[in-house]
Amino acid sequence: MFTLVYQNSDFIVIHKHAGISVHKDDNEQPLLTAVAAATGDEKLYLIHRLDKMTSGLLLLGRNAQAASVLSGLFAHREVQKFYLAIGTKKPKKKQGLIAGDMVRSRRSSWKLESTLLKPAITQFVSSSAGEGRRAFLCKPYTGRTHQIRVALRSIGSGIAGDPIYGTESADRGYLHAYGLFFHYLNEDYRFILPPTDGELWHTPEMTSLIDEWATPELLSWPKVPEKLRRC
Repeated sequence: MFTLVYQNSDFIVIHKHAGISVHKDDNEQPLLTAVAAATGDEKLYLIHRLDKMTSGLLLLGRNAQAASVLSGLFAHREVQKFYLAIGTKKPKKKQGLIAGDMVRSRRSSWKLESTLLKPAITQFVSSSAGEGRRAFLCKPYTGRTHQIRVALRSIGSGIAGDPIYGTESADRGYLHAYGLFFHYLNEDYRFILPPTDGELWHTPEMTSLIDEWATPELLSWPKVPEKLRRC
């Protein structure tokens, strides 16, 4: 279900495993309950969310005050987040920005429109992952539901194993919360967690790329124009 990555008196960082939900189900949150049982906490606070298929770094608050401050960092875009993904086809563009308004589509899915009223904005770079697939390193500027999954689908490279937006089945959905950087109470925190579960992460091409992308904050990222920052 999870692996403990880091803890201090105010927050916990875990590796949420793929296929585990963080959302409430009948007012129960089994993941938070399991983490609290392992750490001895009476109550934990969910600071941000990961989709059920997504593995990787998840931040949990250990008290209400810390949770409020940490949630504020996310709300004010003061947290750097990096995600790894494997797409099933060559994208329409290899790097840049994907921006557009997300609107409801069929069933529980979303789609990206060309309008920019309140856009979802994703910065990304990519490289060949072998066997016709594409590796992506994504830096979401905004934090919308299914944002990266919809963004990559919009450029023609749905994520391998994605049950909603993908076009190729796999042993899991290949989206992973890889990096989480933030400043909290006069300290800088930097967490990098390479993916472990899933056969496609362990191809020679992906192993080499994950090593190459070990310091994602130092890459030359596409700029977000000021007009989009104000949306």
